[in-house]
Amino acid sequence: MAKSIIFWGQILIALHSFAQTECMQWGVFEWSMNASVSGNPFTSVDLSAQFAHNGRTVTVNGFYDGESGFKIRFMPDAAGGWTFTTKSNARELNGKTGRFTCTPAGGDNHGPVRVRNTFDFGYADGTPFYPVGTTCYAWVWQGDERVNQTLETLEESPFNKIRMCVFPKQYDVYIQNEPFCYPFEGSKEDGWDFTRFNPVYFRYFEDKIARLADLGIEADVILFHPYDWGKWGFDSMPAEVNERYLRYLVARIAAYRNVWWSMANEWDCVGSKTVKDWDRLFRILAKKDPYGHPCSMHNGMKWYDHSKPYITHLSVQTTDFFHIQDWRKAFQKPVLIDECVYEGDIPTDWGNLSAEEMTGRFWQVTCRGGYCTHGETYLHPENVLWWSKGGVLHGQSPDRIGFLRLIMEKRPEEGVYPFHNLWNKEMILIKDKEYYLYYYGYTQQKAARLRLPEDVKFKVEVIDTWNMTLTPVEGLFSGNAEIRLPGTPWMAVRAVAADG
Repeated sequence: MAKSIIFWGQILIALHSFAQTECMQWGVFEWSMNASVSGNPFTSVDLSAQFAHNGRTVTVNGFYDGESGFKIRFMPDAAGGWTFTTKSNARELNGKTGRFTCTPAGGDNHGPVRVRNTFDFGYADGTPFYPVGTTCYAWVWQGDERVNQTLETLEESPFNKIRMCVFPKQYDVYIQNEPFCYPFEGSKEDGWDFTRFNPVYFRYFEDKIARLADLGIEADVILFHPYDWGKWGFDSMPAEVNERYLRYLVARIAAYRNVWWSMANEWDCVGSKTVKDWDRLFRILAKKDPYGHPCSMHNGMKWYDHSKPYITHLSVQTTDFFHIQDWRKAFQKPVLIDECVYEGDIPTDWGNLSAEEMTGRFWQVTCRGGYCTHGETYLHPENVLWWSKGGVLHGQSPDRIGFLRLIMEKRPEEGVYPFHNLWNKEMILIKDKEYYLYYYGYTQQKAARLRLPEDVKFKVEVIDTWNMTLTPVEGLFSGNAEIRLPGTPWMAVRAVAADG
């Protein structure tokens, strides 16, 4: 298995050892060069390139890809002619020039995702993006068969974002297997050579990002995590190694349009780093990423300071959705509840929600103005839990989450906000005089009392969020209106202006 994958990695170098003359907008332009350099090419060679188009320049870093090969990757954001010039302390790599044509984006390529309208997201071409995430921390390192199975599952799922780790992970009995190779030369028994990356490891990882992009799925890349517990030592590397790793990874994968950065999962559980260490890593990331990909820090018990300028959105672990409106107001950034406990049946309190509750939490988060992320942890005879290893989904919430995604993708593109009153009990999304979405959760009321504008007529639908039905209510409504409900949990009501 390992030998075949390493051979695949060697073939990949050969296939890409040519100069592109054309690249799609927001695609990956790659320039390859060979050079024999003295010393350690990972640490002794500096390589960058300046790309120019219509008087504007963008500088990106290159990287060593093994076997005397150096690469520069770039994501062009405008159609037309681009030129570039390399800069390096290695004579053979310095002052190389080239040009290519960037063709307009087509198909499902809408560019990278950015924050839009303060609290939302959209693609670079202006298309709105409603993130519907899932969690699959170590799926990349489960072997080709399960990796392909995971991608097939994702293709049929409603999820358009996935949280995933760069480094391997261990956790309880649920994930203990080794990856087929490691990010550094050496071994855990004899020690790692932290000055030499293993390009095969990173080629394999970035190939999965590219395959996710083909499916229209954003890769929320977790750069560090605490789930090592001394097994490999990647959670406690020296500061200069952390920084070199970060620069190397950014040079390799930042050009992929579907990349998001999560600096760490449960950052406060990584005991080897201080807040100052994390601040320094964030500054390096912001400086080296020329594209401004979405960037966050995920908490355990303690929050990182989300007000810092390099944080684009909140990535929160919590079951407290009550204060999402307050966090929006305080930080003026999108709020993603990236961990709200998972659907499953394992004997730990973070992994045994019912499908109804998982679905309900998505609706609660949404109607309070946030975005929610899924995870699944059903017991499996071989400990293949989706949350860690991928494979196939067993739960009933993904279809219901997909139903919610369809509803949210039909909301007004701009100006929707969560209703906030003194008691903060109601879950309502509003665009004044145009759109009202009420969610009633686990209550079983037999009527919904809507407060609509007096001067606008509304069409109303009753939504069964579990059975995934939309039932129009006869007539038009305005002002204080009472709508009959079936007296069962998980109901919602949508009112849309009749002339909208």
